[in-house]
Amino acid sequence: MGALNLIPLFILFAVVAGLGWIGYQIYLYSNQLAERGTKHMEKKNVVFTKDGARVGVKEMSAEKYTDKTQRAFVKTWNAAQDTTARKGTRTVVNNSIQITAFLLYTCVYNLFFHPLKHIPGPLLARATGLPYTYKVRTGKIHSWIQEVHEKYGEAVRVAPAEVSFISAETAWSDVYGFRTGKYKDTGAYLKDPAWYTMPVNGVRSILSADEEAHSRMRRNLSHLFSEKSLRQQESLIRGYVDLLVQRMSEHAAQGQEMDLVRWFNFTTFDIISDLSFGEPLYCLRDSENHLWVDLILASLATTGPLSTRKKYTLVRLYDRLRDLFQDTSRNEQMRISFARKASEKVQRRLDQLENDGDDGRPDFFGQIMRTKGSSEKKLSRLEMDSNSVLFLVAGSETTATALSGFTYLVLRHPDIHAKLVHELRSSFTSLGDINVEKVGKLEYLTACIQEALRMYPPVPTGFPRIVPEGGGEISGHYIPGGTSVYISQLAAYQSERNFKDASKFVPERWIGASEYDADKKEAYNPFSFGPRNCLGKNLAWAELRLIIAAIFFAFDLELVNKQQDWMAEQKLVTLWKKPNLIVRLKAVQE
Repeated sequence: MGALNLIPLFILFAVVAGLGWIGYQIYLYSNQLAERGTKHMEKKNVVFTKDGARVGVKEMSAEKYTDKTQRAFVKTWNAAQDTTARKGTRTVVNNSIQITAFLLYTCVYNLFFHPLKHIPGPLLARATGLPYTYKVRTGKIHSWIQEVHEKYGEAVRVAPAEVSFISAETAWSDVYGFRTGKYKDTGAYLKDPAWYTMPVNGVRSILSADEEAHSRMRRNLSHLFSEKSLRQQESLIRGYVDLLVQRMSEHAAQGQEMDLVRWFNFTTFDIISDLSFGEPLYCLRDSENHLWVDLILASLATTGPLSTRKKYTLVRLYDRLRDLFQDTSRNEQMRISFARKASEKVQRRLDQLENDGDDGRPDFFGQIMRTKGSSEKKLSRLEMDSNSVLFLVAGSETTATALSGFTYLVLRHPDIHAKLVHELRSSFTSLGDINVEKVGKLEYLTACIQEALRMYPPVPTGFPRIVPEGGGEISGHYIPGGTSVYISQLAAYQSERNFKDASKFVPERWIGASEYDADKKEAYNPFSFGPRNCLGKNLAWAELRLIIAAIFFAFDLELVNKQQDWMAEQKLVTLWKKPNLIVRLKAVQE
């Protein structure tokens, strides 16, 4: 460790010395307070009563006063005052020293004796969880992780027991892959519980369930997102795409600008609500946010702070102290409200199916109820509730985020925009021609979406997993059991280690441009990897292709604020906290 890297350690020792000096000053100050108190009493001649006689402090303190009992009382009072001050000061100083010594011991252990001491990273981050916690809670964790990977390499220790990877060769399979082949003798890398809040009803969804429950739920849910189901769901999805186009046409006819972040949210929330519960939220119909949109965003905002609270004792203490002085329960209350409303929607759909019979709609709970099998293998009623919340969050905000990022990136690059529009308008003669099968064959559209997901992944950080007992090797590095590990997507996708011109938007890299042959595309997994990859991948691709094809076919779009660095402005609250994306649009005659 170089001399410059020891500077923060010297700062820690300086803090200890500083606390000792502060304690000594507190001791001196308490003595001064005791003396001032006595002088104040003498000045005011505070009166005590003894056997009916009223005697002032001055008289009691004076040697000429003969009542030894009174003089002894005053001396005892002064001694008690002095002793109390001294004891209180010693307690404060001793506690400060003990706490500081413990923190110093922890820092020294983490730096020089921890099993992860061989993994590079910022010194303060390796010693404490403070930088990580601060970045998570200020919404800057994504950019910080990107910076430390640029400085320290493919494996970075971002907290005392947490390692981020961006290496392409084996990291995804090492952490997230099936435990077969060379991994058959290694334990499963389970999800880090700090990042997966227990659902309101106390029953985990497929997202955070244990291995056995996850396998059972996946068998029950996988057919909801199959190619066969997608064909059945296509007309429902197309109905909302057509309604979005209708609303955009109305704005274009009136010369009005549109905030596409807002309208993409309307569309994806209506689609996933109808697919989940058999009824939309009517955001597109009413041209306004449903309460659930705010509830979901508030729910997402709790994830980061809660994870750091679970990881670090001092953060828990800080939060408890903060809660004494301000109300921080709003987001948690909204999370609870959202879960309850989702449960009511599930019950309404189940009651409808029971009372009216199977209506044949392709929504999720209709299909779940048609699933054959023993009751032990099916989803329980509470599991339906937990998974309904997951459907809404994962199936709405992530897709809307991808659509927003795609639109911004394409409109910032006129040559790419023109090439995409040409492909769409030469492939279709009307909006009615656009369907899932045909858009799936459009090479440049698919390449643009892939590149947008690389530049602006909806989940820019990682999916944290815990290394099993006994440890394991990840991308050539031994990692001890109990460590939280993940692939940081944004950092991996925008690293020159993995992609040439990593900071540039180049769709051609996905369709055989020779100058990008050396790109390590195995680093790219926006829908995760392995047995717990995204169930809704097919649905997400269908929505992205249909919505993008429809609006870029039907409208000429341009950014209102061409100078806005829309992506750089954003903070991260589990997902991106997106600013408005205002566009002008002109309808194109078919």
